[in-house]
Amino acid sequence: MERKIRVLVVDDSTVIRRLLTDALASDPQIEVAGTAANGKIALAKIPQVNPDVITLDMEMPEMDGITTLVEIRKLYPKLPVIMFSTLTQRGAEATLDALAKGANDYVTKPANVGSVTAAMQSVKTELVPRVKAFCPWFAQAIQSRIVQTTRPVLARQVPAPSLRPTRIDIVAIGCSTGGPNALQAIIPSLRADFPVPIVVVQHMPPIFTKHLATRLDGLSQVDVCEAQRGETLHPGGVWIAPGDFHMTLNRRGANVCVDLNQGTPENSCRPAVDVLFRSVTDLYGANVLSVVLTGMGQDGLRGCEASEASGGQIIIQDEATSVVWGMPGAVARSGIKSTMLPLNRIAVELNRRVSFGRKTSASEKSVCL
Repeated sequence: MERKIRVLVVDDSTVIRRLLTDALASDPQIEVAGTAANGKIALAKIPQVNPDVITLDMEMPEMDGITTLVEIRKLYPKLPVIMFSTLTQRGAEATLDALAKGANDYVTKPANVGSVTAAMQSVKTELVPRVKAFCPWFAQAIQSRIVQTTRPVLARQVPAPSLRPTRIDIVAIGCSTGGPNALQAIIPSLRADFPVPIVVVQHMPPIFTKHLATRLDGLSQVDVCEAQRGETLHPGGVWIAPGDFHMTLNRRGANVCVDLNQGTPENSCRPAVDVLFRSVTDLYGANVLSVVLTGMGQDGLRGCEASEASGGQIIIQDEATSVVWGMPGAVARSGIKSTMLPLNRIAVELNRRVSFGRKTSASEKSVCL
């Protein structure tokens, strides 16, 4: 009999514990190995129930989620922890703190727990795939089904600079699970006179993307903001798509501006990386550098196909440094020509590639199309 994924549910609310238990147990590949009403009880139960994954509430009596997470990381550095947070300003701030302190991912609590059916479906949709993705014996099977392709070429290792002599006029980044920490490793390492704009899709709900942008802005030499409709792109700026909105670009005279819409989700995501990547390729053609970072699923694959067809450049994060190698792995397995790099080398490569074909200067004012 196939071994089930064992989950420890930690939440002070009896209603939420029951909701999570029922939602997780409804999947035949998952069993709830135990529950705990606070962090102290959870720490005592971990060696007893030996979980594969922990779901951890943020706000609890005696020992809250962040404090518990810190202790878990000291004792069990590789045990996957998924935070369960509220869709509020406070919840967003706490979630980003938790991710920085070692949480693997997060799920927001259903808006209406009074509707049991809707709440159950929300938890199943958001939580169950994450639980499975963090268990290697399931993750491998899931990822192998993401892309079915007959193209045998794998992602290239770092090519010599002479192999790609195209000037870069924009950088587009897509990420999901593990993305906030990956962005925090890259964006603050970009030089102050970064000569092109950067547009980003990070799979996150509303409110969360605003706090992510604010946090990155405070750490970086470049300017980082949550994108707003009508903003004009300029060198040295980073625009993060707001939660629940696709981000596209359009040309207005000599300028390139941000547009936002609530069109149909793609890859079950809004914002979607594919939507942004296609839009960027439509405007910039071969002068695009697309970057696919850690994340579940395959969002970004179709956008990279469009970029490759137009002669654009593509960088993907390697498996060893990805929290989940779904999105970059999909690009790698597809045979799309790309450069695979560990996270700690991506910022250096971005700084290098955008220097080609231009005299870098803080006074550069325009974006060339």
